[in-house]
Amino acid sequence: MTPNPTTPGPTRRTALLGAAALGTAAALPTLAAVAPAHAAEAADAGDASTLRARWHELLTGGPGLDLADPRIAAAVDRVGRAATTTTTGLDPSRTDGLWPDLSNPALSNHVASAFRRIATIATAWAVPGTPQYGDTATADLLTAALDWMLDHRYGPGHTRYDNDYDWEIGAALALNDTTVLMYDVLGADRRERINTAVRHYTPDPNLWRANRQIVTGANRVWICTVVAVNAVLREDTAFLAAVRDALSDVEGGGANSVLAFNDRAGGTGEGFYSDGSFLQHYKHPYNGGYGKELLNNLSRLLRLLAGTPWTVTDPDLDNVRRWVTDAFDPLIARGDVMASVCGREIARPSKQGHAPAQTVIEAVLRLIPSFPGETADAFTALAKQWITEDTYRDFLAVTDLASLTAARKVLDSPVPARGRLVGHRQYPRMDKAVHHRPSFALGISAYSSRVYNYESIQNENLHGWHLSDGMVLLYTDDLGHYSEDYWPTVDPKRLPGTTVTTDRPADGAGHRTASTADWAGGTVLPGTTLGAYGMDLRAYGSSLRALKSWFCLDDVIACVGSGIGADEGTAETIVENRKLRDPGATLLVNGAPALHGPARSATLDKVRWLHLDGTGGYVFPRPARLRALREERTATWREINLKYGTDTPVTRPYLTLWHDHGPAPEDAGYYWLQAPAASAARTRLWSQAPPLALVADSTAVHAVRRGADGLLAANFWAAGRAGQLACDGPASALVRPDGRTVTVALSDPTQLRDRVVLDLAVPALKVVSADTGVRAERTPGGTRITAETAGLHGATVTITLTRS
Repeated sequence: MTPNPTTPGPTRRTALLGAAALGTAAALPTLAAVAPAHAAEAADAGDASTLRARWHELLTGGPGLDLADPRIAAAVDRVGRAATTTTTGLDPSRTDGLWPDLSNPALSNHVASAFRRIATIATAWAVPGTPQYGDTATADLLTAALDWMLDHRYGPGHTRYDNDYDWEIGAALALNDTTVLMYDVLGADRRERINTAVRHYTPDPNLWRANRQIVTGANRVWICTVVAVNAVLREDTAFLAAVRDALSDVEGGGANSVLAFNDRAGGTGEGFYSDGSFLQHYKHPYNGGYGKELLNNLSRLLRLLAGTPWTVTDPDLDNVRRWVTDAFDPLIARGDVMASVCGREIARPSKQGHAPAQTVIEAVLRLIPSFPGETADAFTALAKQWITEDTYRDFLAVTDLASLTAARKVLDSPVPARGRLVGHRQYPRMDKAVHHRPSFALGISAYSSRVYNYESIQNENLHGWHLSDGMVLLYTDDLGHYSEDYWPTVDPKRLPGTTVTTDRPADGAGHRTASTADWAGGTVLPGTTLGAYGMDLRAYGSSLRALKSWFCLDDVIACVGSGIGADEGTAETIVENRKLRDPGATLLVNGAPALHGPARSATLDKVRWLHLDGTGGYVFPRPARLRALREERTATWREINLKYGTDTPVTRPYLTLWHDHGPAPEDAGYYWLQAPAASAARTRLWSQAPPLALVADSTAVHAVRRGADGLLAANFWAAGRAGQLACDGPASALVRPDGRTVTVALSDPTQLRDRVVLDLAVPALKVVSADTGVRAERTPGGTRITAETAGLHGATVTITLTRS
């Protein structure tokens, strides 16, 4: 039903407001205190013209742009050039479509794309300094284009088809923006027709689709944005109360709130979790896709509603702080959002080149005025770090005018940049882990019975079969590695870190599939870059199984595999698959150059160490037999994305290294140490004296020990023993001695156990500190640690002990 914002009576919103009046609001961002950005806002903040001016400023940068500033001038020039390019081919006299390439009456994306192109031209018309600014001919062309769309494609008289998103969100957002930009020129009758069309498709901030389903996650914020701007255009600002309440899902008792963490009982499961995970479309990790769009559009809505009678006062709004620091910061590697959480967007050419991080930065820049004080300083330091450390994509040269102005203020601020991120973080709710060191970052992508493997809808991401089969993405100073056509050209059957069979699935095969295994996750020692991670891989569409571990111990990652078996098919574990910045990058095998030339394959025997120039080193404490391939790979984006791909062939050089486990293997395994960004000399030294020793690689437990301090890292697949540590069942553990103290971190990666029991063969220990639910008791010859893990959802708990 359509909400009535004037309906009286108690609601969850009144309860929220009551809580704020009692003191809860003291912890909230003081949105009402946001200063007016220009003179137009001196009027009543609830006035439609004031709110329209706010949205106009977000779209254009507002009045008073200093065109003598080179950065501003360059941005204005970009706006003008984009409009000039977009105008090419626009012909409202056509009968099949405004542009020749948007003329398919069966593809809803052609409707939304046409409106987006119109908005691009309208932006240039509204920005001073562009060739289109205030131009009568341009305005006439735009009004004719709008009339054509309303006559032929969009509105109450037209039947929707294909994708609901295009009708209710994509087209509506762009049409609203164009109407704000050209408000006076359009005239009252045309504005009424536009508003009626938008409301026909998107009347209610709580519902969407033709059958009016409850809308969740990023889609809810998109829908709220459409309804809010349309309400401003209709001068029905009282309807903004419905938008404000929809963000908290007052109508649904909060079950679909986009502000609350989804850990709570009764949530939809879509949205942010307190561990930083973000899920959309039920069980897909999506921080870098829908998550960034939720943050982006919410930041716009908060700006629109700030200081009005409809300011968001839900106490859960304070969670946005943690979204930024937990759900985005660790997943950004020098301007690149890790692909493992970008869903099907990795298959879109427009989303490469660090484009997702740009959206995150723009959102955080908008949020800074909404979170004054320490949080504003923290966001400023973070945004400054993100902008300055990305030397691949110049944020100031690609962002919009409003964000450029905000970014310049951040860069001129006395608040220092945060500094390079160093840390290890795991996301149990979405089966992902990230490891940041000063010279590299690394992401591990798994899946389980709780999380889907990959998404391939709308004919996108057609070759994402192995994105969660233990994929390891390494981010070095080659900042463009996963840009510049990586995803169409990489061999999708040999993604780095994965264990696979060599058969080629059909396009999109097995997408939206959860594993039959529960074991995926690990343990992290707080305040360090020490983590144990693993997964019980049970491949989709085959009998392949493998137990896989990654022990991320500062600058070295120990990669352990066991129990690799398949009833049929040849199995492989991919050590590396690197797009080469230098096609002739030297590969050293045991110190000798190998695999010369642009295209060559080889079998490498008795490998003790490898070094790939520009990438780092690989040490094999047990000499290994590897396959190697240096090749030029050619593909088109259309091969992985029928909807947004292009047919232009692109060619990129690759070097691939893998273990060949042979046909129908039984209990095969692997073990190597990865040393990202290490020099050849360091790699050689580590091959002679490995910094880690393998303790166990059975089907019961994987474990390694670090020689420098005796640190023990273990993943227990079942009850078993690893050196001085024994466990009663599935668990992940780190044991770190430090003088007379020992710190133990542990978790239940299956997320099914009520408790985990570890026996540590170190006697006479007493507790110094322990997390809730963790206790220790002495046993003959050792110490027993019991951790209550029910309800922790894979989170790590710790206990510190000391010798008596």
